[in-house]
Amino acid sequence: MAFEYTHFKSLINVAIDNNASDIHIRADETPCFRISGDMVAVKSNKLLSQESIYDILRLLIGDKDQQELEAIKDLDGSFDFEDKCRLRFNYFKFNNKNGLVFRVIKKDIPSYRQLGLSDSLKQIIRAKRGLILVTGATGSGKSTTLASMINYINERRAKHIITIEDPIEFIHEQKKSRITQRELGVDTDNFEDALKFALRQDPDIILLGELRDQKSIEIALKAAETGHLVLATIHTTDAISTISRIISMFPAEEQADTRKRLSDSLYATISQRMIRSKKSSNGVRVAQEIMVTGPGVKECIRGDEPLDRIIPIIENGGTNSADIPCQSFDQAILNLLEGNYITEEDAAKEVRSASDFMRKLMLTK
Repeated sequence: MAFEYTHFKSLINVAIDNNASDIHIRADETPCFRISGDMVAVKSNKLLSQESIYDILRLLIGDKDQQELEAIKDLDGSFDFEDKCRLRFNYFKFNNKNGLVFRVIKKDIPSYRQLGLSDSLKQIIRAKRGLILVTGATGSGKSTTLASMINYINERRAKHIITIEDPIEFIHEQKKSRITQRELGVDTDNFEDALKFALRQDPDIILLGELRDQKSIEIALKAAETGHLVLATIHTTDAISTISRIISMFPAEEQADTRKRLSDSLYATISQRMIRSKKSSNGVRVAQEIMVTGPGVKECIRGDEPLDRIIPIIENGGTNSADIPCQSFDQAILNLLEGNYITEEDAAKEVRSASDFMRKLMLTK
């Protein structure tokens, strides 16, 4: 029996009702949701067939003949599900089978308060120029944080914001700002061309999505160097690993120049992790490390001081001209623990050193 839209609709509605962040659909298995960070299998006696996965793919990309579908090995895309949510999907093949993973993106863009994010972000986003990076593992909420930052600007400032995304996730309404959202493969062919033309479209702020390689990092640096505010994400765990990753992307003979360019252009890094929470509606809480560059951080980026020195600079509040409060992951996690959002056991799993953290905790009691 064909897997029809009514079946798909029912599955997505169940995911939304259970506050699932992701939906996993694979041939010869029952669907599975990610809820509060855990994988939860849908209770069903029916396994989805290979043909059912193809039926769902047809719903997402339009009617294709079987030969065309079988030729697809990997595919990224997005799909608007009625007025409830937007689905970012990845289709893939594995072990001679096929599967789909959906990220559920709610239509309403949550505020800082709803996400439980630091008030420092409101100050960071007031920057007029420079590079702001939101970092973290897959599923740590980077795209949601960026969307919240763009929405904060949109509600308060009359700016021209251009986004270059792969694919577009959150759809922004035109409020005080004019927002131009461009999707790779749909509205533009590649990041390089999109940025070249974006700079001719009178932007104030450019959002570049994910930085994946040397080329995309080069594009982000170039955009920041033109005097614009540039926002992007990168799959790194914290400020130190972000700086190290960016520098290592370039050949050895270019790294000294890259360090200088990065020290001049990087305005802030916002690194985040999801921690299981006993007081949050979705079962998780975001812990954020916040670094705003100042003289000390710039010295570390340039290589005049070791990168490890960045942590004590952050923990001492950061020394930046805008007086924006900074915080390390340990400080953020301690605040969540003191607020009774997380348990000591979960906190100890996420800090740099569990023994150091427990000593700090004892001093606060």
